[in-house]
This record gives sequence, C-alpha cells and structure tokens, in this order.
Amino acid sequence: MPDRLTVGSLADVTSRLDAPIVAVTVYPGQARITRRGVLSLEVGEQRVAIGGLPMSLHPDSVRVNGRGAATVLGVDVRAEHHPRTPDGAIAELEEQRDMVRAALDELGDKETVLAARADMVTKLGEHAGGTFAKALAREQTDAARVASVSDELARQLSSVLADRRDLASERRRVQEKHDEIERKLNDRRTRRAPDRMAVDVDVEVAEAGELEFELSYLVHGGNWESRYDVRLSAGSLAVTWYGLVTQHSGEDWPECDLRLSTAQPTDGLNVPELSPWYVDVVRPRPIAPQASRGIAYGAAMDAAPGGAVPMPAMAAAPMMEERYAAVEQGATSATYRPTRPIAVPADGTAHRTTVAAFDLPAETDHVTVPVRGPEAYLRATVTNTSEHTLRPGRASIFHDTEFVGATELQPWAPGEEVELTLGVDERIRVERELVRRSAGKAVLGGTRRQEAAYRIKVGNFGPRAARVTVIDQVPVSRSESIVIREVTLRPDPAERDELGKVTWKLNLAPGKTAEIDLGFRLDIAKGVEVSGWRD
Repeated sequence: MPDRLTVGSLADVTSRLDAPIVAVTVYPGQARITRRGVLSLEVGEQRVAIGGLPMSLHPDSVRVNGRGAATVLGVDVRAEHHPRTPDGAIAELEEQRDMVRAALDELGDKETVLAARADMVTKLGEHAGGTFAKALAREQTDAARVASVSDELARQLSSVLADRRDLASERRRVQEKHDEIERKLNDRRTRRAPDRMAVDVDVEVAEAGELEFELSYLVHGGNWESRYDVRLSAGSLAVTWYGLVTQHSGEDWPECDLRLSTAQPTDGLNVPELSPWYVDVVRPRPIAPQASRGIAYGAAMDAAPGGAVPMPAMAAAPMMEERYAAVEQGATSATYRPTRPIAVPADGTAHRTTVAAFDLPAETDHVTVPVRGPEAYLRATVTNTSEHTLRPGRASIFHDTEFVGATELQPWAPGEEVELTLGVDERIRVERELVRRSAGKAVLGGTRRQEAAYRIKVGNFGPRAARVTVIDQVPVSRSESIVIREVTLRPDPAERDELGKVTWKLNLAPGKTAEIDLGFRLDIAKGVEVSGWRD
C-alpha cells in the first residue's frame, strides 16, 4: 500500500518505484546512469519516490521523463538515511561473515572440550601412575594390568591430541575465509556509505493506469581508459583500440546498454577571459644552481626475451573474428557502443572491451642519438586516416607477432601525422668514439685552446635497406670568453640549428656501414674556467 503524506494543502500519495539500471554512458571521470521502471497510479496528484541512488549523484544533472497520461510537476533530490547499508552485495557478505564467525565459535567450543579432555586424561594418568606404583610396591596388583591401563590412557591422549591438530587446521582454514570476507567488506565499505540519495517526482495523473518513468543522472567515480595494441607489419600499422572501464560510484552496474563517450561533461562551460599582459624590466635575483640535464630522443623499449612461439597449424580451422563497438560521431565527441552487455561492479576492477580496429599506412625509418647511447630506434611516421580521435593511453608494440615493448600514445585526431617510436632495432649498430682530444697551452694574448673530435659508425646488419637519422651536437658558447671554432662535420649534415643540434640522414643498404666525423675547437680567454665540457 502506498504511504499517504500531507504536503501543504495537498494530500499527496507517495509510491516507491523500483527502477533498475538499463543504460550507462561512461565519460572520462564520470558516467550518466539511466534507470527505467513502470508503476500503476490512480488519477490525481501523486508523488513517486525512486530511492537507493548513490551519494555521488550530481543533483543538477537529474532528469525525469517517461510515457503515460501524466504531467511531471516537479523533481526533488534528497538524502535517505539508513542505520545499515541497503547494499545487497554488502548484506550478502555480512551474512557470510556471520556464518563463518558462528563456525569459528563452534570450533572454539570444540577446542575447549578437547583441551579439557586432554587435561583430564593427563591428570588421570598421573594419578593412576602413582596409585599403581604404590600397589606394585606392596605386591597387591599385577604388572600386566598396569601396562593395559597405561596403554589405554596413552591411546586416548594420542587421539585427543590428533583431534586438536585437525581442529587447529580447520580453524586456520575458516579464519582465512573470514579474513577474505572482511577484506571484501572493507573494500566495499570504503566506497559505500550506508546513506543513499532519492529522487521524488510529483506527477498529476490524468488517467489511471501504468506509467513508465525514466530517470537519468550523472555520477562521479566512473571512468574508462584507452589501451592499444600497435602491430607493425609490411609497411602498415594495425591498431586495435580497447577500453578499460572502471567505477567506484557506489552502485553496481548490471549488464545493460553500456556506451563509452569521449565527451567530458564539466560544471563550467564559459569562454576563458584574458587578463592584462604586462611587460616590465628584468630585476635580477639570485638563482640556485641546478644540475645540468641532458636531452635524449626517447625512452628505450623493454625487449621481450626470445621470439614468438608458433602455434600449431590447424589447416581446416578459420581465423577467429573479433567484434568491435559501433560508433556514433557527434559535433565534438564520439560515443562507442560495445557489441555485448558488460556488468561493471563498483569495486574499481577493470573490465575490457574492444572499441575499434583499423590499419594505418606507415613510413618507417631509424633514429639514433649516439651521444646518449648506441641504440637505434625504429620510428614510424603515421597519419591517422581513420574516423576515430584516439584518446591518450598505453600502447603495446608488436613487430608482426613479437612483443617489443610499450609506449604512451598522445591524443591523435583524424588526419593528424605523428611519429611513433616502436622499439630498439638491434640490427642497426651504432658506435661513437673519441678520436682526438687536446688541451693546448696559452698562445698569443693568453688564449688557450681545447679540441675534440669524434667518429660515429653506423652499420645496417638487417635484410633490408634502412634510412637512419643520426642526431648529435656541438657545444654552444654562452660567453664571449669562449669561442667555438673550426667545426668539422663530414659528411655535410642535413640539418643544423643554432642550439648545436646536428642531424644527418643516411641511406644504408644491407650489410653497409657509414662513418660521420665531428670535431671542433674551443678558444678560451685567459683565466677563464670552462663549465659544461664533456668528452
């Protein structure tokens, strides 16, 4: 029976509506939940309460609509206070915990009984031993009877001790089960307060019958992240995009219409305003010394040990197929709908679904920075020719079937060209050696000279021709007291900038090696000490 309430001068009828979750749209950091339920109502103004909603619900995001001969008069959001959590999963865990605790209490009672029995048998043996000793001394009993009683007492004590060992083992097993349940409870309780939110919907029913209500709201604590498999094969880059869905919003999401959106709902949608741009005279202040930092091209990949293990051939079996999410492109975002329902509990565990898969044309070359290390990185220049705007995420890199490492993909829009580092290629060998170094004495005017020369060798030991970009540098003076002279660069570099960065582009046939010579001289004024010099 519905509860009757009096609100002002209106006699409203409040009915509870069970509206399960039927759809979830997950954004980066938030999620929109849609609930739907059917309720039979009489003619007149009535109130429908939809409770059990999470505390993370955003009140401003609540929307109610539906179908039927009724008009929505108003929507209110309020808190429901409960002495104990109404969460079904927690209630089930608490029931399991109480049963395990009862089993532990029962095992404790059995332990007490066995301990008392062991103590009784031990004391009986001690008392009987003294009595029989005195009787034997007076020759009032025979030795066979003494031995029989002693054996029986020993057997009983051994049986009791064995039962206690079995009981201790059982107690440990039950205690481990209890601890496991407690960990699950603690994990869920940290994310779920006992209180809940509720939405009250005031409606004016024009015709008695069934009404369908649809409630939607935004919650914090939902999220999806991108993961990728990037596979280089025959000049093409195959990209498989996965979505990892997690949430700790305070309510479990059942299997329903789950969608992943790249939109980012926000509380403020105002165009930024500019503040005045002031310029002023520099007023020097002391600067704390900092350690110098080098510049490296990229991070080396973790090479997988060994090669890929071939799978047994199945001549008649077709290749497995994989289904991908349907995409709906919007004005500023896209929404992906997985091909199957996915249940996502509010425990923070990740649930993976395939978003999309596509091939992109790729031009590959190699790049090396010998001054930082002998590694030659395989690099791909790729244009996103798909319709997808890829979100940032971690990508696993494969060369055909061999895993070579991982990298981070940045946001990548359709039509945008990016350079991807695809791991270290051990077939391109690079050496950089110091071939000359000298520190001359002071010459005319007190100027002294310091010289250095290097030789870089690059070899292609792969089966195909390789284009290799070599990046090195010459020092740049920041003082008039130090002048860089007689810079030697052979062959002529393809690029050279004002910050000393020098770039060569080599085309190496299989089995061929190229050499690069780099040298320079520093003229240093009298009494000046050089900082930043390295061999």
